[in-house]
Amino acid sequence: MKVKILRKLPGEDRQFWEEFEYSGPKDNTVAAMIDELNFRDDIINAKGEHVPRISWECSCLQAKCGACAMVINGRPALACETFLKDLGKEVRLQPLRKFPVVADLVVDRSAIHESLLSTESYIQEYKESDNKDYDHHYTAAKCLKCGLCLEVCPNYKGGKKFYGALFANDCYLIATRSDVFDDSIKKEYRKHFAAGCSKSFACVDVCPMKIPTLSSMAKLNRRHT
Repeated sequence: MKVKILRKLPGEDRQFWEEFEYSGPKDNTVAAMIDELNFRDDIINAKGEHVPRISWECSCLQAKCGACAMVINGRPALACETFLKDLGKEVRLQPLRKFPVVADLVVDRSAIHESLLSTESYIQEYKESDNKDYDHHYTAAKCLKCGLCLEVCPNYKGGKKFYGALFANDCYLIATRSDVFDDSIKKEYRKHFAAGCSKSFACVDVCPMKIPTLSSMAKLNRRHT
């Protein structure tokens, strides 16, 4: 199997494609494949050249943390839940394109957390909620902050004004599970999400946790806006 990776070496600005050969099991995940390429005694590209090990991020390898988010054959996905058998004869790996590239497949996603911090979009004083909302609370709270929804969003451009689907879901949780969803948070929701969302809902399609963001928006709008 051919594996093409868009690389960026530490200390360099340029990106370039490098090809590898992989002959392991097709029922492995992309994450397992990268691991195997990296932990050979020597990592050699398809030309037979010795090259630096592939930089990428991972943690749980169970689709629970979002660290291994990347673009796989043109589609944003988690490497740990994407199987080689579903990808054909060639695998192309790229870093997420909406965030600054640090090295190879590693990107700087700090803009996600900075936007939430700047708007104080986190639960500060917990309260009990309506029984009828428990199921959706649980689903919305699964957000990994992986950035896949932002990668496909036509309105997200680096988090300067529009904060994306993950921000809408967090605002919903604050509104229904906290006593601090005041006018300032309502204003931030309108400014950084409602005013900029074109409702393409590509975010719902790629979300690894299958969060129905449209439902969060509808519930939030009925309650507070």
